[in-house]
Amino acid sequence: MALSIAVGFVVDDAVVEIENIQRHIEEGLSPYDAAMKGSGEIGFTVVAITLSLIAVFIPLFLMSGYVGLLFREFAITVSMALLLSLVISRTLTPMMCAYLLKPESHEHGWLYRISECGFDGILNVYEAGLKIVMRHRFITLMVMLGTVAVTGYLYVIIPKGFFPQQDTGLILGQSEAAQDISFQAMTERQQAMLDAIMKDPAVDAVGAATGAGGGLYTLNDGRVFIQLKPKAQRGPIDQVIKRLQTNLAKIQGITLYMQAAQDITIGARLNKTQFQYTLNDADPGELKHWTDLFYEKVKALHSVTDVATDQLNAGPLLDITIKRDVASSYGILPYTIDNTLDDAFGQRIVSTIYTTLQQYHVVLEVTPKFQYSPDALSNIYVKSSSGQQVPISTLVDSVIKVAPLVVNHTGQFPSVTISFNLAPGAAIGQAVSDIQAVEKELHPPLSLQTSFQGNAQAFGASLKSTPILILASLFVIYLILGVLYESIIHPITIISTLPSAGVGALLLLMAAHFDLSVIAIVGIILLIGIVKKNGIMLVDFAIQAEQNEGLSTEESIYQACIKRFRPILMTTMTALLGAVPMMIGTGVGSEIRQPLGYAIVGGLAVSQVLTLYTTPIVYIYLDRLQKRVFGEKHHAVSGHAQPTPAE
Repeated sequence: MALSIAVGFVVDDAVVEIENIQRHIEEGLSPYDAAMKGSGEIGFTVVAITLSLIAVFIPLFLMSGYVGLLFREFAITVSMALLLSLVISRTLTPMMCAYLLKPESHEHGWLYRISECGFDGILNVYEAGLKIVMRHRFITLMVMLGTVAVTGYLYVIIPKGFFPQQDTGLILGQSEAAQDISFQAMTERQQAMLDAIMKDPAVDAVGAATGAGGGLYTLNDGRVFIQLKPKAQRGPIDQVIKRLQTNLAKIQGITLYMQAAQDITIGARLNKTQFQYTLNDADPGELKHWTDLFYEKVKALHSVTDVATDQLNAGPLLDITIKRDVASSYGILPYTIDNTLDDAFGQRIVSTIYTTLQQYHVVLEVTPKFQYSPDALSNIYVKSSSGQQVPISTLVDSVIKVAPLVVNHTGQFPSVTISFNLAPGAAIGQAVSDIQAVEKELHPPLSLQTSFQGNAQAFGASLKSTPILILASLFVIYLILGVLYESIIHPITIISTLPSAGVGALLLLMAAHFDLSVIAIVGIILLIGIVKKNGIMLVDFAIQAEQNEGLSTEESIYQACIKRFRPILMTTMTALLGAVPMMIGTGVGSEIRQPLGYAIVGGLAVSQVLTLYTTPIVYIYLDRLQKRVFGEKHHAVSGHAQPTPAE
């Protein structure tokens, strides 16, 4: 993903260099002189663009937890690509321009004439609009401030997600039957379920495991792995799961909980569905009481579906008490009774048979038909001291009770996990908010601790850190630009280009029905670095024109907009087109990359239009403010501070 997105970034520096050199060639300079002059003029701008873009990745380096580990590689890859592109654009690119570009000629081919006419038409439209904007500066400023407000509003209302749901072609399922089911009966029901699954036209293969093992602890659970056919031969995986659920509901005595396998999952205990909400309490009775209340409330929510728990406290237990006086009258020790029961039901390994290639365990047990009922105690005998065969039922009192099949723990305390999938059209942010509302409504005691686990827990952590990360990116960019321009005012001009990018990204994500996921947030952070390059190119040219040529503030920024329109358009389009493959990609698991493409394309498309009009107005207003505050302007031209008489 980093390499794909870097394709649209690394060419920016070279585009700016070549465009400026070509402009001087068109003005009559030789390619060599144009390369020397053009690269010298644009050097500071290129360095500022690259350094401020790399600064955007500093918050990604500082992200904590699993999400931070995931995106550290992303940040390192893009940052190194940008550094290398800066070195190449400052060395190799001017040299190649000096020797490969041709002197200006008035004879051009038909493709050049058509493209040049098209660009001139776009430039004329932009110039006409810019003149209107310059005459209505206050309205334009209000539009810019309005984009800030709209960005904040869209951030509040957009559904919040964690990672996009992928169609990987693999469905993970966990089957559940009655807690008193035998292994043989569970196997039969599981096989009936597999036969029904294979009849679905979208299913290519299926595998299953029954009973304890592989993260499962009880005989009434099973694992199912459903491999689907290629995407072109079936519908979306959500539709397949819904169809399977409808068909499997006809099979009595077993339920299959399904979820689409994801490339990225955050660790938690194995559960029937994708997201987990855990309750733990030192008192098992209190835990059971509140789990039942929470389960019914969560099950009624519209934002979740397939609600299940890992609470298994209704298993049958045969409680046996030895009648010691009766056993003693027969001369039978309790130890003998215990060993006999272990031989019958404990699956004791009594020997191992070794062959050339394999070894086989010999397991001692009664015939399986005697294991299904407490009546089996009447058919198991113990030899008395006199040699008489005595049925165990004579020697013990037995009663059937209800007991937990398994007791899970979290942090050394008994716990129950309520797991759920998202309802169609719902986001994890909505589900988390609904469950938190349930918690407030029920008012559980302080002894009952609740928490989200796995992906839901990581989502909450990322949601809290998102505003901090974006603010940190803005602050770092402001510091770097402030140092480069030796100004505390004009970095604000450059940063003012960012709200329009946020509006475009959020609007396109909402239009395409994407949540504001972690991937989309990374795209917005990238936009912070990409979009501000427009402001850098405009502000840098305006400062040089104002100080070197003595132009007024209005005239200098106007000339900057006209002269820098071509490189701004070119660099924006390269970054935008570089993100299009991720936006429209349809390969297996492509859903996780699509929000990044949508965020970048939407943000660049809107910001390209707005910033070319709002940035010059913000520059004019802030330049006036700087004059009033400092009396004189302190700028850096081509990377060198210009001393004033006051200094």
